[in-house]
Parts: sequence; C-alpha cells; structure tokens
Amino acid sequence: MNKKFQVVGIGNALVDILSHVEEGFLAENGVEKGIMQLIDTARAAELYDRMGPAQEVSGGSAANTIAGIAALGGRTAYVGKVRDDQLGAIFAHDIRAQGAVYETPLAGAEAGAETGRCMVLVTPDGERSMNTYLGVSEHLAPGDIDESMMAQAEWIYLEGYRFDGPESHEAFAKAIRACRGAGGRVSLTLSDPFCVERHRDAFREMIRDHVDLLFCNIHEMQAMYHANDLQAAMEMAAAEVDIVVCTASEDGAYILNGGGMEHAHAVPTEINDATGAGDLFAAGFLYGLTQGYDMLTCGRMGCVAAAEVISHIGARPERDLMELFREHGLV
Repeated sequence: MNKKFQVVGIGNALVDILSHVEEGFLAENGVEKGIMQLIDTARAAELYDRMGPAQEVSGGSAANTIAGIAALGGRTAYVGKVRDDQLGAIFAHDIRAQGAVYETPLAGAEAGAETGRCMVLVTPDGERSMNTYLGVSEHLAPGDIDESMMAQAEWIYLEGYRFDGPESHEAFAKAIRACRGAGGRVSLTLSDPFCVERHRDAFREMIRDHVDLLFCNIHEMQAMYHANDLQAAMEMAAAEVDIVVCTASEDGAYILNGGGMEHAHAVPTEINDATGAGDLFAAGFLYGLTQGYDMLTCGRMGCVAAAEVISHIGARPERDLMELFREHGLV
C-alpha cells in the first residue's frame, strides 16, 4: 500500500511539564500516584508553583508515538488542537521538527481555553503521576479532521485519552470513515484504565466494529474486559480485533494475531522516568508493521524503543532508535 502517510495520529496536543518530586509531595498535594488526573487551569497553576525545577517539552500520548515513528524515518502526520499562543507555537514547531506533518488549524482567542499542558511528577521509583489540563485540546471536533489526509493514511492511530472531549467521538468517527473508505486501517490505544472506565461502552463498540489493532497495558486490558485473569481478557479482545498488543512492563509484551500469541521480552534498563513507555512501544511496533516486519519483531522493536525512553526524563527518544534496532539485530 503506497500512501502519502504510513501513520496519522489523532489525539491530545499538550506541552509536558516534567519535574522530579519525592513521594511525600504527592500526598501533600493530593496527587494520586501513577495515573492521569484531569485538572483545571487553577489547579495547573497551583501545582506548577509548587513543583520546583521543571522541563517543558511538547507531548501528548499519540503525539509522542508519531514523533517516535517520524524519528525512525516513517511518513507521519498528526492531528491535535492547540491555541495560537506561546505553548501552541512550541508544540507545532516541535512536532514538525520531528519530521511529522502538522496542519491542524490553531484555535484563536475566542476559544477561551489555552493550549493544554500535562504536569508530570516523577517519583524516585520512576513512576509518573500525570495532572493534565486539556485546554483547547479537549475541543478537537469533526471540523479539525481533514478527510483527504485520513484517506492518504495506511494506518490511523487513535488516542483513548481523547475520548474525554465533547465532540471527539464524532471526530474519530469521521477519521475512521475516511481512512477505511480508502482502504486504510485503524489502531487504537486505550491510554488509561480510568479512561476505559469512563468510556467502556463507546470503546467496546469502536473496537468491535472499526479497530484492526488494539494497544493496551495489562491494567487497561482487564478494565476493558472485566477479567481478573489476563489470559482470558486477551482472548476476549482477540475475538474482536485482528491484532491485540498488550504491554506488561518488565514482562515485555504479548501479541495476539491469527489465533496465536507471541511474547516479546522486555529490554532491561534503569528506569529514570516511565513517561512515554507505552507511547514509544507503539511507535516501534507501528514502524515495524508499516515496514513489513513480522509481529514478534514489531513487538521487539516496541520493547527496545520503550526501554530507551524510560532510561531518561522525557517522553521522546534521546538515542537513535534505528541504531538501537541494529544493535539488537532487528534490522
């Protein structure tokens, strides 16, 4: 399939603000560890004032994935809404600098909301607790979806977090119609177990009817299928989706396809910041898939990319991923 884009991502467009904190900081400031919490502008300002030194980088889960694929040389584009403000300019410049096409119209002052941001608090164990002000990103609407771009995609990659917007379901539906109508395929990441709880029925309908590749971790998988046993949950998912990829932290990832299951082992590394592990896993996997590699190799590429990104602060790779793939004998 020779299309302009190998993968087009659709999701949040945020600027990540990352800071290392002690465990006590979370309790003192009412932050629940290890999950993503939605916050408003006032809460974002409050946390920022208390965080201390921080690093600001463009982010958003699916944007990290698209940046990773672009860094590997994949043909990518991204759709996510920012405001025409300072943080919006940072996001747009950075995603384009990664090599991705970014043409989503900027929201003006009349939008009211500002460019979204995610306060990422990293504790000494490497776990990240995310406090996200979605801002204008929440208002991604059907009008922001360019049907011709979707039709030019081999795959679209949908971010589960974006289900929290009032018009985002309709935006996803428009993108799916345009992509599948032109022979493209659809992938979805479930993003977060609490996101699954909020939108289980809508997710389940989309998965059954429109999704060709499902990304999730073990917690999201069990939340979606209400199964305490991981194997049972994965089998339920595999009955509905052609390709199911379930990440399991230090146990690597399980790939279900064509009635069989393969296991890609994790790559040992020191965890400095778990931010972006799933995002970069998806980047490695989708890159391999669009290059025609077998499923197990795709999974191993995902594990290599994930290991690289958790070895340092921030959700974007610092080492050349293709070089790492060569070192592991994958290309």
